[in-house]
Amino acid sequence: MIARDNSLRRFFGPLILLLVTMVIGVIGYMVIEGWSFTDSLFMMATSITTVGYGEVHPLSAVGRIFSIGLIFVGLGSIYYLFGTGVGLIFEGHLNRRWEHRRMEKRIDSLDGHYIICGFGRVGQQVAETLVRQKQPFVIVDIDPTVIESVLIDHPLLVVGNATEDATLARAGIERAGGLITAVATDADNVFVTLSARALRPGMPIVARANHDDVIPKLRRAGATQVVSPYAMAGQQMALLAARPATVNFVETLLGGIDVDLILEDVRIEHGSLIVGMPSSDARRQLAKGAVFLAVKRDGRVLAPPPIEHQFQAEDVIAAVGTAEQLRALEEACQSRVDVPVIA
Repeated sequence: MIARDNSLRRFFGPLILLLVTMVIGVIGYMVIEGWSFTDSLFMMATSITTVGYGEVHPLSAVGRIFSIGLIFVGLGSIYYLFGTGVGLIFEGHLNRRWEHRRMEKRIDSLDGHYIICGFGRVGQQVAETLVRQKQPFVIVDIDPTVIESVLIDHPLLVVGNATEDATLARAGIERAGGLITAVATDADNVFVTLSARALRPGMPIVARANHDDVIPKLRRAGATQVVSPYAMAGQQMALLAARPATVNFVETLLGGIDVDLILEDVRIEHGSLIVGMPSSDARRQLAKGAVFLAVKRDGRVLAPPPIEHQFQAEDVIAAVGTAEQLRALEEACQSRVDVPVIA
């Protein structure tokens, strides 16, 4: 769910005023004139709408004074309600509310998407990269100035505090493929990581760290990967100065845009065809010739993997190949049968 539009509460004030006026009108005629509920209701309706069907019964002097007051208050309430409703429509509040509802349905239909917590400069770069990779994502931010700029491009947006479990639930964390927390402060990134890890124990979480001493805290909080923008920027600048061609080549492979070769990592699932198969056979028979650069198992990296290396479930393969080759590798690494996993 997207945060509710509080501006709609403006409509409730005049509506409540009109309802109270109607109730007072009915009760007033019943008490002052001693009429039945039906007669009092009819007289109240004709008075506040100024229809003018005539009096149900002759009115007393007090009844006439009461009717005059009821007419003024009732007409004022109706005009107030009508003016507020027109204002809401012309100001676009109802349109935004309907847009939020459509956004809620789109988020509820997502599966395997990414959640970006914080849409500052780092979050915007993350979103642009995911757009180039054609990956679905949901933005979570609480800053109203950011929200208006985000809504211009109509991405999926959840308005709220990313440190709260309810906000992450509205972003579909139970179905998300990963979470990236790029909030401005280290403390908030730690809290977001804690909340996300509690809600989804096995989900990949990438966290931003502004200071080096926060990195171990984020890892203890449950972050799968911790990134320091300043450290990465310095390393990138040094590598570009020392080995520009290599860096550009790797970035091109990682980008996968308008190139024939793509670099990706694929996790082997339990019960997949590639489990127990040697590296050479898997590359030739299942991956259609994709090159295996490295294999990660239990924290250790084999680069490159020996041709006799037999793959196991939970291995992660770093491979280079065409989109067709990598798609074939991903299919071979997917589970084909329901195999119980022993913790």
